[in-house]
Amino acid sequence: MEYFTPLRIIIGISGASGAIYGVRLLQALQALEVETHLVITPQAEIALEEETSWTLTAVKALATVVYAPDDLAATIASGSFSTNGMVVAPCSIKTLSAIAYSYTDNLLTRAADVMLKEGRPLILMVRETPLHLGHLRLMVRAAECGAILMPPIPTFYARPSTIEDLIDQTIGRVLARLGVQNNLCRVWKGNKNQTFS
Repeated sequence: MEYFTPLRIIIGISGASGAIYGVRLLQALQALEVETHLVITPQAEIALEEETSWTLTAVKALATVVYAPDDLAATIASGSFSTNGMVVAPCSIKTLSAIAYSYTDNLLTRAADVMLKEGRPLILMVRETPLHLGHLRLMVRAAECGAILMPPIPTFYARPSTIEDLIDQTIGRVLARLGVQNNLCRVWKGNKNQTFS
């Protein structure tokens, strides 16, 4: 796979609960000096206001480039624009459905479709629970198209003590899946009581 150097990653923030995942991902990538291209849906703007103390202006300032969700002529709408991948954090069921069925009516879903058609990593942090059969079938369909499903499920072997610890562990795993080295997540090194025969 051809990778753009330096790293260039698209971030989509959709309207599911968990807007903080997209914000933290942007913060981490900014700290790592990774070029980021951001699309925030109108529903995500509402979630951001409801769930966090972040303003839309402050979140946009974390990204290298920001696009309007209806700008289907943006650079990230074309496969000729090289990127290392895309993360939708969080990914609503509506967005998952559009991606699974190639329904590209906004820039977020179009950029995601470009990742799939170009064979680039597309990570979907699907945020919904409980999941009914229709949701599960959407995830299977998206996976069959090449998407990587990474719901933000916390791990506890790192002994998190704050919500921020849980978020960082998840974002660290997402970054690692994209091949971006980071120190946000604890790497499992086996059980210290393990014995070998």
